[in-house]
Amino acid sequence: MPSPDVHVRRTGDDYATQFLASLPEGDAWPKDDESDLSITVGGLCQIWGTVDGSAADLLEIETDPTKANVMLPDWERNFGLPDPCLPNPPSDLPTRRVKLVQRITLKGAQDRAFLIALAAQQGLTVTIREYSPYQCGISGCGDTTKTPTTDDPGYLFPRWGLGGLDLRYYFTVTIPHVLTGSECIIRRNKPAHSVAVFAYTSNTDRQISCYPWLGF
Repeated sequence: MPSPDVHVRRTGDDYATQFLASLPEGDAWPKDDESDLSITVGGLCQIWGTVDGSAADLLEIETDPTKANVMLPDWERNFGLPDPCLPNPPSDLPTRRVKLVQRITLKGAQDRAFLIALAAQQGLTVTIREYSPYQCGISGCGDTTKTPTTDDPGYLFPRWGLGGLDLRYYFTVTIPHVLTGSECIIRRNKPAHSVAVFAYTSNTDRQISCYPWLGF
């Protein structure tokens, strides 16, 4: 059974041994440990041990984004980090690695679950309400006001609205508190054909209403 392919690190002493072995034989080339020749070669070869160690780190550590140290800024630059949506990106190495892996493994999607999970990564628990235009045979006139529920607490709101056909491309994201960059992140990852409307439910409430509809 063949042995596994394992990278072998070489120290400065390993290089010194090989350098001494490549020198000529004879009394003019004393290679015992106490000779000036061996001490000089041993000292000079430590630089090769350092180079070897650095190369080994690049192969064994820095190629893995979950472990990278020296190459972490390069990994981040290639994947668009620090996130331009966040004015105060994390500075500690463990958190930066976590954010990097999240960015690398981000697959994207066009459903509410994806945007909700994306907000959760920023420490937010959001709800998303989608809208659709009035449709004959499906929608109806009359009082269609929906009362608050556990899944959708808050003010009364219409279950459907009368508006243009493009209304189906609007959705409201209800955010429990203002977090700098949250709107930027959701807008960047939402479906390109859609429009996100943001509603905040904290002491700094603000309702952004830019969708064309009339509620019933």
